[in-house]
Amino acid sequence: MKFSIQRDHLVQSVNDVMKAVTSRTTIPILTGIKIVAGAEGVTLTGSDSDISIESFIPKEENGDEIVEIKQHGAIVLQAKFFSEIVKKLPTDTVEIEVQNHLQTVIRSGKSEFNLNGLDAEEYPHLPQVEEKNKFRIPADLLKAMIRQTVFAVSVSETRPILTGVNWKAENNQLICIATDSHRLAMRKAHVETENNDSYNVVIPGKSLNELSKIIADTNEPIDIVITDNQVLFKAKNLLFFSRLLEGNYPDTSRLIPQDSKTDVVVHTKDFLHAIDRASLLAKEGRNNVVKFSTLTDGIVEVSSNTPEIGKVVEEIQSQSVEGEELKISFSAKYMMDALKALEGTDIKVSFTGAMRPFVIRPLHDESTLQLILPVRTY
Repeated sequence: MKFSIQRDHLVQSVNDVMKAVTSRTTIPILTGIKIVAGAEGVTLTGSDSDISIESFIPKEENGDEIVEIKQHGAIVLQAKFFSEIVKKLPTDTVEIEVQNHLQTVIRSGKSEFNLNGLDAEEYPHLPQVEEKNKFRIPADLLKAMIRQTVFAVSVSETRPILTGVNWKAENNQLICIATDSHRLAMRKAHVETENNDSYNVVIPGKSLNELSKIIADTNEPIDIVITDNQVLFKAKNLLFFSRLLEGNYPDTSRLIPQDSKTDVVVHTKDFLHAIDRASLLAKEGRNNVVKFSTLTDGIVEVSSNTPEIGKVVEEIQSQSVEGEELKISFSAKYMMDALKALEGTDIKVSFTGAMRPFVIRPLHDESTLQLILPVRTY
């Protein structure tokens, strides 16, 4: 194998596939990156057997030559060393050549590295995904849907299914739901499905986090293919495979209250900053709890009190408060996570009593919802 390539393209692809490579793997060859030089260009692959990422660098793009292939072939190189080398090479072009016994030479300018390669035949094959069930979604919408839900997955392995995000697609609508049983995040969007199929799968939160780091903030379409145990995201020159979590996701629709006793409309940023300040003195206390109460004339109060540290009280002028008076306590962290995930300047918070879950939505937007369970403090 022998080819020369533009360094910036190589660095970008290496960075992408490195997101799937881990040093903690039971299969030693997976600590490497597989590099294949073929007729069309160069393909890099990284995998930890849960996530696999394949990045393709075409021979030319928009009339510019990116790769010059001199000899076809394949090799696996230690990811840790290869990625560091590529980032620090001195010139804009890199030549990679595999010589006898998998010895690989990396040249750039006056610098030359020799790395011991591994046999690419031993590298596990990527999952074979039949593309009969697929739908399409713009990249920026996909990133937004991940950002607005993935933070609410559980970090505890006691219920593994909750470490993933539930994706349900039916009637050309995709619904993403994440919950750790103390809070819930939901986002809906219109998608183009073929044959109007319906799906109900759980994608690991870790996979979605890595995916959103790689895909660009454009409205380029991304194809999503779902099988029994894998999901494949196809972007331009990029394939991202993830295994699905096994098991049934709990029915969360029962958690979301349909009616409310107190509705508060408030400016998102003002509310977020007030809770942030209140949490300064709550950090040491029980789970970072802040209290929220409605006062007269549409004023709401955010406070926290930790006897050994001190207390903070802040009043915010809401746009409206309707319904019963209310005092409730909740985790400041959960509330701040939820507010940061919502788009829009104003939000409506609907309460159904001091010990019932409450719902936060952007005003005039039914596609997004955050739900939080209160904390018992009284």
